Amino acid sequence: MDNRDSNGEVTFIVTRSEPVRVHPVEVAGDGEFYFLSNLDQNVAGIMKTVHLFAAATDSSTADVGRVLRDALAKVLVHFYPFSGSLTISPEGKLIVKCDGRGVPFVEAAAECGMEVVGDISIPDPEKLGKLVYVDSRAKNILQTPLLTVQVTRFECGGFVVGLAMNHCMADGISSVEFLQSWAETARNRRLSRAPFLDRTIQRARHPPKIEFPHHEFAELEDESNLTQLFESEPNRYRAFTFGSDELDRLKLMATVDGSCTCFVALSAFIWRSWTRALNMDPHQNTKLLFAVDVRRRFQPPLPVGFFGNGVVFGCCLCEAGELQDNPVSFAARLIQAAVRNTTDRFIRSAIDYFESNRARPSLTATLVITTWTKLKFMSSDFGWGEAVQSGPAELPHKVVVFLPQVNGMKSVTVVVGLPASSMKAFQEMLGL
Repeated sequence: MDNRDSNGEVTFIVTRSEPVRVHPVEVAGDGEFYFLSNLDQNVAGIMKTVHLFAAATDSSTADVGRVLRDALAKVLVHFYPFSGSLTISPEGKLIVKCDGRGVPFVEAAAECGMEVVGDISIPDPEKLGKLVYVDSRAKNILQTPLLTVQVTRFECGGFVVGLAMNHCMADGISSVEFLQSWAETARNRRLSRAPFLDRTIQRARHPPKIEFPHHEFAELEDESNLTQLFESEPNRYRAFTFGSDELDRLKLMATVDGSCTCFVALSAFIWRSWTRALNMDPHQNTKLLFAVDVRRRFQPPLPVGFFGNGVVFGCCLCEAGELQDNPVSFAARLIQAAVRNTTDRFIRSAIDYFESNRARPSLTATLVITTWTKLKFMSSDFGWGEAVQSGPAELPHKVVVFLPQVNGMKSVTVVVGLPASSMKAFQEMLGL
């Protein structure tokens, strides 16, 4: 069937089956309450991701839905908290009740080839949202499943795995390890890395001991009317690719002495350009937040295979005028200092800060950068080869994501969302 609109373009029609609940093949954690750390409490939102797999030349994907569903039931024995539900503990914090509710699993069919999906580096919630199942009956985060799965098969034989996962269950590294474990199970392989589920090793101290200022939680005044700007204009997404030569130039600009990583240089450049594009008042305080992997920064380090959120927010804070009037190296030094200061003492202080204040990071005049450049989402192989594309199905306001290039080149794609007028200014700054 040729599904085309009035302009002759192929329409993207996806038909979903009714969701079925997938339960672990063996009872695990039945009736227990699964502890979530304060690092988990901060990020309780739904992450929607899509993972595209091309048709295999030597094997049909007609049975892909059954294979992935059966493998999910097996791997959930190891990741059983996913089949529970979120509730509130007596202390007023999020906790998982292992009630065996199960993971909603949906099979779907697309009436087109997978090429219609196109390049997913630019989030397209309308299109990519058809590839991720979300329970529309859920009215709040407590009613929303901790994980849902949709497997969509295309006429060409390619398929997409769409996940909606509560971030309180897993950060990027743990999400990758879950996906790889699931894929290994689908290929009848033993898990190369069993998950370590016990998060009580991240408990707050009693009494709490706050040793550092935690600006990541600071509420900033909106002196530049940014809230009105974001609400009054449509959000525009663009993807900007920085090749190896451009990254080397940025590193040179960001370095005063010593060395500078690509992440630091690129983050400094993007934060500075972002504040300029939004035309922030010079006296407007602005923050940069970025995830710092602390698995090896804890003393002792978190166990190999730790499943959960092993990250804290690195935070830089200054006035917009100070950021804009100084060279990129100024912002780079702030970022380097934030990374360097993320010690075991700082991490535990952040955990204790939440214990005492129950605060969550404020996002007024704040840019959040998340990087996928070292996350091996595309290395998962369910039996038909590794993914050809992986990425977020949608991107929240004020979040920038760094994506690796799939061609193996030393380049980074930066996905930015801004109000329409600000995006125009941002593009002009980048000379595009």
